[in-house]
Amino acid sequence: MGYSEKQRQIMEAAEGLFAEKGFDGTSVRDIAEEAGVNIAMISYYFGSKEKLMESLFQYRGQYITLQLESMLQNRDMSSLQKAYGLIDNYMERIMKLQCFHKIMSREQMANVKGATTKLIHELKRRNQELIQQLISEGQKRGEFKKNIDVPLLMATLIGTVGHIVTTQHYYRKLNNLEGMSDEEFEKHIKKKLSNHLKSIFKAVLTYE
Repeated sequence: MGYSEKQRQIMEAAEGLFAEKGFDGTSVRDIAEEAGVNIAMISYYFGSKEKLMESLFQYRGQYITLQLESMLQNRDMSSLQKAYGLIDNYMERIMKLQCFHKIMSREQMANVKGATTKLIHELKRRNQELIQQLISEGQKRGEFKKNIDVPLLMATLIGTVGHIVTTQHYYRKLNNLEGMSDEEFEKHIKKKLSNHLKSIFKAVLTYE
């Protein structure tokens, strides 16, 4: 689904507010002021705050799935290289979309029935299918072990990266990294996380 520049502007303004104040704590007026548009325009494009939230999940989810599909179709990469690419792409996305990650985490914990919950379930189901495809491809090539628990492997990736990103202020304080700028810390933690997770994935997936 394609979105106009104005729709993306509104969704990105809403994303920042939903992350900071929560869905219930954010009004349509707040979103209009943040996006620099009138309330009628939000109603015209989305109909309601709930529909705006749904569109935000479709917008971000579409980007996530397309990245996975593109990587899976790359015939020049080994299965382990694709797994490493998955780690780096996921980490890059979470670092870049920290507001959306906060919203996603909050919505999953709330587990309230509704359109957004269905979208989250569909996104996670589709991504797990694609990752299972990556693992199965590696097994057929003889590059990966049999009997890989894909959901737990993905929980390792998502949980580790998500924990560091959402509690990075504690991580910085506990590890004497408060003197680093945000840019320096991001570069530092990306390297550490990438090496750590790749060593885990290699140990779980391969015969080496």
